[in-house]
Amino acid sequence: MGDLSIVGYLIGILICVVFSGYFSASETAFTTINWIRLKTLAEDGDAGAKLVLKVSENYDKMLTTILIGNNIVNIASASMATLMFAALLADQDLGASVSTAVMTIVVLIFGEVSPKCLAKENPESFARFSAPILKFLMFILTPINFVFMQWRKLLSLVFKKKPENRMTQEELITIVDEAQSEGGIDEENGELIRSAIEFDDVDAREILTPRVDLVGVDKETPFEEIAKVFEQNPFSRLPVYEESIDNIIGVVHEKDYFCALQQGNCSLESIQTKPLYISGTVKVSDLLRMLQHYKVHMAVVVDEFGGTEGVVTMEDIIEELVGDIWDEHDVVVNYFQKINDTTYKIDCRAALDEMFDFLDVKASDDDYDCVTVNGWVMEKLEKIPAVGDSFDFEDLHITVTKGTAHHATELTVKRAAPKMEKA
Repeated sequence: MGDLSIVGYLIGILICVVFSGYFSASETAFTTINWIRLKTLAEDGDAGAKLVLKVSENYDKMLTTILIGNNIVNIASASMATLMFAALLADQDLGASVSTAVMTIVVLIFGEVSPKCLAKENPESFARFSAPILKFLMFILTPINFVFMQWRKLLSLVFKKKPENRMTQEELITIVDEAQSEGGIDEENGELIRSAIEFDDVDAREILTPRVDLVGVDKETPFEEIAKVFEQNPFSRLPVYEESIDNIIGVVHEKDYFCALQQGNCSLESIQTKPLYISGTVKVSDLLRMLQHYKVHMAVVVDEFGGTEGVVTMEDIIEELVGDIWDEHDVVVNYFQKINDTTYKIDCRAALDEMFDFLDVKASDDDYDCVTVNGWVMEKLEKIPAVGDSFDFEDLHITVTKGTAHHATELTVKRAAPKMEKA
């Protein structure tokens, strides 16, 4: 064999290896690219992003083109290498063995591993580079693609396709966690997105102001005395009840009350609005739409016996999304206080899941029938908590340090010191 033939084989092998790398990198780029970012760029008028999306519209045809091209160039390079080494070594069997060893290493390094690693690091850039070439190859290989697409349809008939699983809420939250850990979004935006994703899972019962904390006025209360109730409490709206808080008949707004008082109108009934009654199982997303529809800012949560379980306001719903909202008249409540490395003070009004997060306890509020720390304490003690009651939970010793006749108001939590390992 002449030197010219060897140079020809080497050039042919080099071209095939380059195309092998191209096809491998294209496959990786189109499978790892951020499609959401690409769609956003395309909507903003990015021509390269539009072409990548157009090529990927028929994903099966694109993938078949890549696989066909990759196999053609790999087989061609292996064949040329076999002929070249067989001629150089003057032994077909030895030439085939050497060719197999050399081409396996070359294709793995330069046709598979290296291009795929590079494409994974910069999938968007390579997809933009690859799209025009792929579009041309998809057109050229249309007859072959057609045959393979018919074969694919036949396989689909033989092997029934399982229904596609939609992305779950847990998968969405995992994506947000990964984006936050990689620096794509900050902690505050990550928390906001997680709250929005979990918004539909929250019941009105989980965010209500409970009956024991309600401040209201009896409809028989002298009109002038209602001013003291507004002055002594940081609420802009007060429920109006008849005989007991279980029979809320209206809601009075602070602005309406003082306007009526200034004008000499002493009729509470004329300024109160009709309350919206709901069940505690109503999802807060549905409740938000109900409040918007009826143009009210407060809903009364009714229990299974028809009594008042609590109230939910528009602010409660918004806080579920964006966190606590404080104004200049609110008293900031710190539900969790760290006394030292092993001791904590817990306000029993706090949400149970937030306490578990604060104490870094591997437990879930889904395991209990309550949503507040006080309810959890009652469930653990199996009675109404009294000051001095205590119990152990995992590595925590929990003691009721403050309370009323009806519920606990503060806990002291002590974490057991870690055991020293024996030498």
